[in-house]
Amino acid sequence: MVEVVKLKNGITIVLEKISFVRSVSFGIFVKNGSRNESEKTNGISHFIEHMMFKGTKKRTAKQIADDIDSVGGQINAYTTKEYTCYYTRTLDTHFNVAFDVLKDMYFNSLFSDDDIKKERKVIIEEINMYEDTPEEVGYDLLQSEIWKGNSIGYPILGTVKSISEFNEDIIKGYYKEHYRPDNTVLALAGNFDRDMVIDEIDKYFGNFESLSLSESENVYHIPEYFKSSIKKEKDIEQVHLTLCFPGVQSGSDESYILAIVNTIFGGGMSSKLFQKIREEHGLAYTVYSFLSNFVDTGLFSIYSGLNPSQFDQVYSLILKEISDFKKEKITEAQLLKTKEQLKSNFILSLESSSSRASNIGRSMLILNKVNEVDDIIKKVDKITLEQVYSIIDKIFDLNNLSVSVVGRNVEKFNV
Repeated sequence: MVEVVKLKNGITIVLEKISFVRSVSFGIFVKNGSRNESEKTNGISHFIEHMMFKGTKKRTAKQIADDIDSVGGQINAYTTKEYTCYYTRTLDTHFNVAFDVLKDMYFNSLFSDDDIKKERKVIIEEINMYEDTPEEVGYDLLQSEIWKGNSIGYPILGTVKSISEFNEDIIKGYYKEHYRPDNTVLALAGNFDRDMVIDEIDKYFGNFESLSLSESENVYHIPEYFKSSIKKEKDIEQVHLTLCFPGVQSGSDESYILAIVNTIFGGGMSSKLFQKIREEHGLAYTVYSFLSNFVDTGLFSIYSGLNPSQFDQVYSLILKEISDFKKEKITEAQLLKTKEQLKSNFILSLESSSSRASNIGRSMLILNKVNEVDDIIKKVDKITLEQVYSIIDKIFDLNNLSVSVVGRNVEKFNV
């Protein structure tokens, strides 16, 4: 059973007690990601995430790691387009250590200029490493063009140009404006003393106040989808092909229906796309479809890495599979099988306290509610064939197809 507690200053706590485990996972979720940035500050959310581990008023970077390692725990963080998460996982007897480290990082990080200069080099290396991952490059290029003019299209890491401008004043100023009680959710899952946890959180987070942005700055601007076609020259052996259609937003009823469609079309080894292109024709080692859902928009995407000599055949086959998928009728038996597959994948993904904390924290932050597992299963069970047909027609509109191709001599490919 998930419980939600709201502190007077706006901080939200979401808890899921799992008494039969011996671990507890704790996460601080901040509704601040790359889509909250401007072109000038692009990458600053991810930069702040890194800086949180560089030392506080009472801990060096090494002491942060040592304190968690000393109790055999785990600590990490990640930044997305819509939020940043800092999290730990420890034995239930060591929650006090994890809580002390994370609250210290959240409130007392130094953000010193010396550390900023050092970490800038690390992030530039991360950007360079990302450039060596052409499937990611192709997808990010498409997002930047599809959502041109909207911050949701910005890269999470930022650019070398943008992060080179960051200094102590800029970092601290952005942190004070964007790390606020009203956009922070604390999530716990596992075995813990409920009253003790709430008392501790209220003691350290209950009086937390920060600068407030104007209402207009707190609201996302719904991105407009622009059909795009991009080719990027890269001296690599394979060609990396990405196709995108407009998708659906996080948490909507359509998101569950589209998850069914994705599973059948290209979401696994038994999918139509995989069976046709890899198993039947042997044309690509990797081919799959995937979903990206955000607060107010989304994408349905298809990716394949392939030999340049087989590009035309694979591209044509993908388009044919899309066309055939719209014409063919999914059977009731196939729908039932896919529902069971989807429910199993979802339930199995929540087997650990860390995955549960992540699920409830993100849901509370993004959707302002937590859907219980049983509620989600009921939603999946209620999906009808008519709903599936309807969303297939809505999503697979070739007039909205965007394509990126990354590889060598890409100008010769017709997309």
